[in-house]
This record gives sequence, structure tokens and C-alpha cells, in this order.
Amino acid sequence: MKNLGILILIVGFFYSCAVVRPGEVGIKQTLGKLSKETKTQGTVIYNPLTSKVLIESTKTKNIKLFLSLPSKEGLSVNSEISILYRLEANKVASVLENLGQDYESVITSVFRSAASDVCAQFFAKDMHSGMRSIIELEILKKMKINLEKQADGIELIGVLMKQIQLPAGLANSIERKLQAEQDAMRLKFVLEQETLEAERKIINAKGERDAQLIIAEGLTPGILRLKAIEAFRELARSSNAKTIITDGKTPLIVGQEEINTKKED
Repeated sequence: MKNLGILILIVGFFYSCAVVRPGEVGIKQTLGKLSKETKTQGTVIYNPLTSKVLIESTKTKNIKLFLSLPSKEGLSVNSEISILYRLEANKVASVLENLGQDYESVITSVFRSAASDVCAQFFAKDMHSGMRSIIELEILKKMKINLEKQADGIELIGVLMKQIQLPAGLANSIERKLQAEQDAMRLKFVLEQETLEAERKIINAKGERDAQLIIAEGLTPGILRLKAIEAFRELARSSNAKTIITDGKTPLIVGQEEINTKKED
């Protein structure tokens, strides 16, 4: 009997204590009233006949929703939504007192209202472009304002719009517009390359013309005579037979083939 009594005491002890792990908060509730003291981790002893311990996570949570959002032009845009939030450890009691343990449904309701108000101010194409981050931020701001009116202790971290599906007709129009913009950019690039190539050829031609002009200006009679003398010297050093017809100023070299042709004539 003594051993049985000890066993009952041990079992009763385990039934009258709760373990709070890291990332959780434990709050004792006695006769329906929540304690102001919160336990972040460790063991909480309580009387199972009159009390219980509510354990809530303070880690970041993700609420996923699939909604049809209205746009400024009256279209419906389907999107997967992620709402990131967490409970503030020292304010969990306030959240439970005001919203109960089903506080996620309140967060969802607040989001639906805020998302409808904000998205109705933007065009459907904005939700599929760089404007999406602005829309997400505006929804988050409006959610914080509306949620603070109901309870303090829920920290909203972010609102993410994913897998946005535009109406089929609008999606096709956007794709055609993007394709046209890409084609225009490609054509502009080609025209710029052609223009640069044309400018390069003009600059090259001007350079060659200027070089010819400089050379022509430098070919004075004295220089031509000097060049002729140098040419005669080179010819004199050659062992090949050549016929030279000259007026004493510039040499004219006639090859053997041309000499034979003249002889036949």
C-alpha cells in the first residue's frame, strides 16, 4: 500500500506540472483567470483540479491563404498569401484575454479587410510587377493599424504575395507588351551598333584622306628627284637585265616581257 501511495503521488506530480520549452511561453490559468506572470522555459507546477497551463509559441509563424483580390479596374487576381507574425512573450496574456487562443482567425480577418482596401487602389498588372512590394508594404501597414485596435502583443513581420495569377486576357496582353518592348530594345541596340560602325568607317576614311593629303603636300620636285636617284641606285645593284626609259627625272622600268613584245611590233 505504501508503494502504491508513492506511485500515486509521483503520477499526480507529473499530472500537475507542465514543461515550457525554449521558444514557448507558459501561462497559468486558475479558475478561468490568467496569471500575469509568464514562464519562458522550465517547469510550471499547478493544481490540476483548479488550474491549467496554456502554452503558446513565440516563434515566427506563417499563415497561408489563397485569395481572390480585387483590382482598381474591377478584375479579380488570384494569389497565394503568406502572413508572417509572432507573439510577444511578455504580452501573450493580453492576446489570450482579448482574442483567445483562436487569434489566427482574427489575423486572417484583418488581412482580408486590409488586402481588399489596398489592392482596390492598384491595377491588376501592378500586382505582377515591381509594384508588388509596395502593395505588400501598404497591406502590412493597414493590418498593424487595424490589429492594434483589437489586441496588443502580435508582431506582424511581413506580408508576401506569391503565385499571382492574372486574368487570361490581361496576362496575354502583358506578355505581348513585354515582347514588343524587348524587340524595340533589340532594334535600338542594332541601330546603335550600325551607327557606331558607320562613324568608325567615316573616321577611318577621313584619316586615310588626310594622310594622302599630307603625303601629296610633301612630294616636292626636290623630293621626287631624290627618290628617283635612290631608285636608280637600287636598280644598279640588281643583277637582272632591265631596260630603263627616263627623261632624267623619274625612271620607267620595263620588264623583259614588254621588251620582247616591242621587238615583235
